[in-house]
Amino acid sequence: MNNQKQQKPTLTGQRFKTRKRDEKERFDPTQFQESIVHGLNQTGSDLEAVAKFLDASGAKLDYRRYAETLFDILVAGGMLAPGGSISDDLTRTEFCLFTAQEDLETMQAYAQVFNKLIRRYKYLEKGFEEEIKKLLLFLKGFTESERNKLAMLTGILLANGNISAAVIGSLFNENVVKEGVSAAFAVKLFKSWIYERDINAVAVALRKVSMDNRLMELFPANKRSCEYFSKYFTDAGLKELSDFARNQEAIGSRKELQKELQEMMARGDNFKDIIAYVREEMKKTSIAEQLMIGIVWSSVMSCVEWNKKEELVCEQSIKHLKQYSPLLNAFTSQGASEIILLVKIQEYCYDNIHFMKAFQKIVVLLYKADVLSEEAILKWYAEAHVAKGKSVFLEQMKKFVEWLKNAEEESESESEDEEEN
Repeated sequence: MNNQKQQKPTLTGQRFKTRKRDEKERFDPTQFQESIVHGLNQTGSDLEAVAKFLDASGAKLDYRRYAETLFDILVAGGMLAPGGSISDDLTRTEFCLFTAQEDLETMQAYAQVFNKLIRRYKYLEKGFEEEIKKLLLFLKGFTESERNKLAMLTGILLANGNISAAVIGSLFNENVVKEGVSAAFAVKLFKSWIYERDINAVAVALRKVSMDNRLMELFPANKRSCEYFSKYFTDAGLKELSDFARNQEAIGSRKELQKELQEMMARGDNFKDIIAYVREEMKKTSIAEQLMIGIVWSSVMSCVEWNKKEELVCEQSIKHLKQYSPLLNAFTSQGASEIILLVKIQEYCYDNIHFMKAFQKIVVLLYKADVLSEEAILKWYAEAHVAKGKSVFLEQMKKFVEWLKNAEEESESESEDEEEN
């Protein structure tokens, strides 16, 4: 037997070169740009023909690789250099968004071209949104007319859901904000957006991407006030946007107030100081008592960690609310405020299932603490309650309401007897 280790065979011969198609293609948009420009020059201003050309070209040209070049050409007629100028050394077309007629109808037609293109080639969605963000950063490099057309188009695209409201973040760039470019652009954008949809749809879209509280950033720091914002957009014919911004500021103020209240309660500040602080804030921000009692209630119920067991949370809530009843009493001086508080209690007990059985006990406690009057309770029971848990809570309150009515009748009867005597 041969114990010697056998040598493994080795490969010999010519080493093959990597084939060209396996090598990473160098980024060169020149040929792509020439193809797109040539096609656009042939179709001219017929946007239906443009849409068909783009649809067919996607099968032959690399849209995925040259998406930015494609969108630059469709918007500006050629590839854009940083800052917004068009590269002069490459072929350009005169048939693009920037050379189109400046009116809403034409911009709607252009929006359809982009819409059809992106629906056909879904992978272009992200690149298109990035393109719009980039274009908004280049606004200073465009003419006023070009900016107006881009603004109208962007508003229509937002209304159609082709792009996310997150693109508006580019308008907050300091380079675009100064000299009023962002604000002027926003006027045209929001006008076309609201025209296509309505202010409620705009509000929903802005909230979805946390842009609803950032609109003040359209102005330089020294002009970021609700008054300036309101006047600017109201004068521009956008009172709906002005009212929306005011409402957002009020919501922001209320959130800050509630946060401060919870911190004061957590520190154990005395009620006298808390009441004085809240009343001062009511004067400063013009918050009515009916609105304030809701904020106070939420703060009171948020400053404690509730037991997860239903049988224990009822006892815990009674003890907690007995302690804080003087604070609730300070902001229920009006019957309307008492009704609001009752509705807030009803909603809270419904939304937090462990409190479902505690509703009647909470109301009775606050009645005994002079926070709620019998008139308010009877009105809530008869007509002012809301739908949340209605049947459960009305059933809980039935005996107490009957007792209140009987007590009221007895009181009236005694008054009549006294008058007779």
